[in-house]
Amino acid sequence: MNSADGVFEASLRTKLPEAVFRPLEPRYLEEPRGLFHGGGGLLLAPSSTDQVATIIRACADVQVPVVPYGGGTGLVGGQIMPDAQPVILSLERMTRIRAVHEAENVLVAEAGAVLADVQAAAEEAGRLFPLSLASEGSCRIGGCLSTNAGGVNVLRYGSARDLCLGVEAVLPDGSVHHGLKRLRKDNTGFDLRALLCGAEGSLGVITAASLRLFPQPARQGTALLTVRDPSTALELLSLTQAQLGQAISAFELIKGTGLDFLVAAGLGGAQPFADRPNWSVLIELGLGPTQDPDAELTSLFEAAVSAGLAYDGVIAQSDGQRAALWKLREEIPLANKVIGAISSHDISLPLSAITAFLAAADDALLQRAPFRVNAFGHLGDGNLHYNVFPPDGQSAADFIHVRQEVRDIVYGLVQSHEGSFSAEHGIGRLKPTELKRYGDPARLVAMRKIKDALDPVGIMNPGVIFD
Repeated sequence: MNSADGVFEASLRTKLPEAVFRPLEPRYLEEPRGLFHGGGGLLLAPSSTDQVATIIRACADVQVPVVPYGGGTGLVGGQIMPDAQPVILSLERMTRIRAVHEAENVLVAEAGAVLADVQAAAEEAGRLFPLSLASEGSCRIGGCLSTNAGGVNVLRYGSARDLCLGVEAVLPDGSVHHGLKRLRKDNTGFDLRALLCGAEGSLGVITAASLRLFPQPARQGTALLTVRDPSTALELLSLTQAQLGQAISAFELIKGTGLDFLVAAGLGGAQPFADRPNWSVLIELGLGPTQDPDAELTSLFEAAVSAGLAYDGVIAQSDGQRAALWKLREEIPLANKVIGAISSHDISLPLSAITAFLAAADDALLQRAPFRVNAFGHLGDGNLHYNVFPPDGQSAADFIHVRQEVRDIVYGLVQSHEGSFSAEHGIGRLKPTELKRYGDPARLVAMRKIKDALDPVGIMNPGVIFD
């Protein structure tokens, strides 16, 4: 059965308030990269966990698929079900900040709360919720947890799963897991929180979460330092960690190609260097009240120059300059979209393998065609966005026929360098084939058994993770 069945909808209308039923706007059938298009469905927007449970029970009874929908910002198609008419379960009305426990450094938010609103609620309490993404003004915390989102601060604070102490969730049979504990230690068996975070809605619907907060850094410092190559950037990371330890919030690698794309797309604002460097790193510090960001970064820069690890740099002297440096990094994905990639890859690698991978991947692709590569991302935690573009003067459409070949080259080299083909975006509907190809067989069998045990009818986001 599908959600368009009149009897099914009529039955639901006897159990749910009219406000739950919403017109299906085109945005619920689209995703940012345009790779997947929904086939229709019944849009439901519950306002409570009980209403979510009622919907899931009804869908399980008649085997109607359910696609949980957060902010729609996912990049692997997990929020879109093509060629089907599922129940599209939007969490957009479940936006409450249920509680802030300042003494415990814990905030409890419903899954539909926008990430920026969670950050603001933490800030109002004098705390920091450090998950930071380019889409934080529209992505929702339930989606961030379901995809185990990463972002720029993973080096210091961890990914979304690490920032979650407990979840409330509706499981595929409609039962409610009341797991909103605020404990740092709870050694009472299987960790459903960890299982649901990263499951992409395939094992249930997260409806609320207890989130870890941190003290607000008293002072922040930002610098953009130019380096010779990725190997030098990694040496600079080691030096920065030795000098500044846990004060490093972010350490971002930027290739000169990305800066060129910003100029071509009219994005990123003013370039900080007269001659755009081939490689640079953006460093963010979060410091205590007695530490001077300018002095710390100046000392770092001097040590880096002395060691031959940096040859130029800009240290932000104001909030405006800090924002301008981050604008360069944050608008690279927008510039990439304007230029048009043949294939984009969200990968992670052991830090010691990054230099060898980049050299091998660039060489393998150049043997195929004079492709342009924009490699950038979260160097501190080994997560790179390795995106392949057509030669200058040509379009991505000219190379659609080699897209899969490009992906095979990149992911094959990621595998041989002991990395992962999916670092922070998840599997979704884009990468189940790669999961089957590169995943550990024993792990895949265990994952399938977990899926079959919790969702024997197979209604929860079918096609995601498993094809």
